[in-house]
Amino acid sequence: MKSIRVHSFGGPEVLKLEQLPDPVPAPNQVVVRAEAIGVNPVDTYIRAGIYGPKPFPYTPGADAAGLIESVGPGVNNLKIGHRVYVFGSLTGAYAQRLLCTPQQVHPLPTRLSFEQGAAIGVPYGTAYRALFIRGQAKPAETILIHGGSGGVGTASIQLAKNHGMTIIATAGTEKGLESILKQGADHALNHHQPDYLQQLMPLTNNRGVDLIIELLANVNLNKDLGVLAKRGRVIVVGNRGTIEIDPRQTMVKDSDIRGMSLMHADEAELALIHAALGAGFTNGSLTPVLGKQFPLADAAKGHEAVMEPGAHGKIVLIP
Repeated sequence: MKSIRVHSFGGPEVLKLEQLPDPVPAPNQVVVRAEAIGVNPVDTYIRAGIYGPKPFPYTPGADAAGLIESVGPGVNNLKIGHRVYVFGSLTGAYAQRLLCTPQQVHPLPTRLSFEQGAAIGVPYGTAYRALFIRGQAKPAETILIHGGSGGVGTASIQLAKNHGMTIIATAGTEKGLESILKQGADHALNHHQPDYLQQLMPLTNNRGVDLIIELLANVNLNKDLGVLAKRGRVIVVGNRGTIEIDPRQTMVKDSDIRGMSLMHADEAELALIHAALGAGFTNGSLTPVLGKQFPLADAAKGHEAVMEPGAHGKIVLIP
């Protein structure tokens, strides 16, 4: 099979297309033939060594969707030919075939394409855990979602809308602003405008927001603290550097700054998350939005695209 391999940390150029033996499932394992593969910002951080160390060589990626191709002894709930999406694998997602445990494989509703299935795992898992597990989001609360046109942002808007929240989301382009309103945001703000957070406060009757999903904390965190309501929470999902904040802003409002990483979710929590997401994908209340697509051999272009400002929808590789 064809697979992207990384032999050393570096830029997108270290992503190399190579031939590997097809995986064979052992007991309690399955092989998924990938029809689409998701690209996430975290893939680029791992490739660059920010989250190192990492054993080399390795195949990047956590998200994919396709068909069950073979099953090992002891696997009873998954059959050859089942449409599935994958979150995590034993061998890496940037490949034509993935070796997985049954817990890493989830049913893909027929209403979704394989490309949409590859847009589920990291974005929707991150959004769900940020909103409901770390953020303790409640109906009737007001939420600010930074970067609402990207994969995690889109998922967050859809989940918050289904939960009965008032949504203020930001984007940096006209296309992005149109997208977040289409996904269900009540208000769209251009985060490239210097006064966009001043525009936010009147939308809340100057009360502030109860919850913030923060995808670029090194730019926004101190400003976030100024627009929180009393007992508001900032959930830090993304960050690319350091920032100086005034901690007194948390004192005057009893507000919280909470970190969030999907990597900290245990097996029981992941089962909860994917059961909830599965219901939303089946009943039509959740629908992944797609962005650019590239052949598997052009994975480097996918890594460049996913880090571009104003990225819209999920970047997908086609094997």
